Amino acid sequence: MKKIFPNNKYLFIPAALAVVTFFGVSAYRHPEAPGIKKVQHVVVIYMENHSFDNLYGQFKGADGLAEAKQENIIQLDADNKPYPALPPIPRSSAFPTNLPNTYFNIDQYVASDQVTPDVTHAFYHEQMQINGGKMDKFAQYNNTKGLTMGYYNTADLPLYDLAKKYTLCDHFFHSAFGGSFLNHQWLIAAASPVFTHAPEDITAQLDKSGKLIKDGIVTPDGYAVNTANSVNLHPKGSNPAYLVPNQNGPTIGDRLSDKGISWAWYSGGWDNAVAGKPDPTFTYHHQPFAYFTRYAVGTAARKKHLRDETEFIAAAKKGTLPVVSFVKPIGLENEHPGESTVKGGESHAVELINAVLNGPNAKNTVIILTYDENGGFWDHVAPPVIDRWGPGSRIPALIISPFAKKGYVDHTPYETVSVLAFIEKRWGLKPLTSRDQHADPLSHAFNF
Repeated sequence: MKKIFPNNKYLFIPAALAVVTFFGVSAYRHPEAPGIKKVQHVVVIYMENHSFDNLYGQFKGADGLAEAKQENIIQLDADNKPYPALPPIPRSSAFPTNLPNTYFNIDQYVASDQVTPDVTHAFYHEQMQINGGKMDKFAQYNNTKGLTMGYYNTADLPLYDLAKKYTLCDHFFHSAFGGSFLNHQWLIAAASPVFTHAPEDITAQLDKSGKLIKDGIVTPDGYAVNTANSVNLHPKGSNPAYLVPNQNGPTIGDRLSDKGISWAWYSGGWDNAVAGKPDPTFTYHHQPFAYFTRYAVGTAARKKHLRDETEFIAAAKKGTLPVVSFVKPIGLENEHPGESTVKGGESHAVELINAVLNGPNAKNTVIILTYDENGGFWDHVAPPVIDRWGPGSRIPALIISPFAKKGYVDHTPYETVSVLAFIEKRWGLKPLTSRDQHADPLSHAFNF
């Protein structure tokens, strides 16, 4: 069954052989919606590592667990045969070793205020997990095996009430396959970082058919796709040869600055990290602007735009938010499995949201809360096929605003760079790449 994207820029076919066709567009491809200029502030809160089914699979009215087909649920082994039971979850004695080969509730074994093991999420691995849209290899290509099939009780999530009150997007995909590093780059640049002449020992090897022989940080043709730190920001003792060189492509920050529009990237633990005393859970590769020459150490742009999360909370309460804010919680508060908890991370997100909603800027602000990627957790919906980079699996996205549709589940297909497309549409900015140029700018989420 085919579904045309609302702005007629994609042809979406949610199946193994999905194809996306780009139609001809003008330089300003998104016609201005009446009322969009009422939006004076956009706040993007970027959480970590959960698929849609993992968190919102039980949400009423959403394309959730009950809609999943058996052929997309049953996980297959290396011989393409169904596992008799989910492969046992290592590094945790909390889970049974004979879980049925289907999705299961995590809460009955590990409460949402407790840490679970991390789940495998990497560029080549996710493509193998998706398996051409069959969604049946998540357990095989995973270090935590059966844990990938776990989900949380949706009604117990700290963000659940906000999701019910405002707009929840249930066909929102992370733009690039794999992990946090790459999807942070796509959030601000809609492109993968260049790393030419990378050392051979960190470069992936593929056979002639494109099958992975040896995993690596860098693709054979010189793009950094798995976790790597920047020459501008990295832990002490990092191997200089493994650091991503300065990037010089355009970012959304550049587009905003060039038009004189205020913006900032607010990161939990930033001030301490740049002062040389980083919190143990500060994550260097979650700071995407630091990879670019324009925001290198000592630049005026770095000092002006890369800020600490505490400054965001203060600005929200005072009503002095910049036009565009990106907020990245520290590791302990961002929901990342293995480090943060779902309850702890989401409770912090609620605090960030309430700081805005209870502040003077609430009346004209759009808050977009989403996740960098699925974290290796299974989801039953096949992502559309656009290019070699993605999109990857479904992730949750909440649109919280006086302009957002109330109590609404938006089934429109979006992706991470739809956030960029919305910002570009509102302020008449030139797209960064073809991906954000053709992405749907959250066209059905608002009552403009």
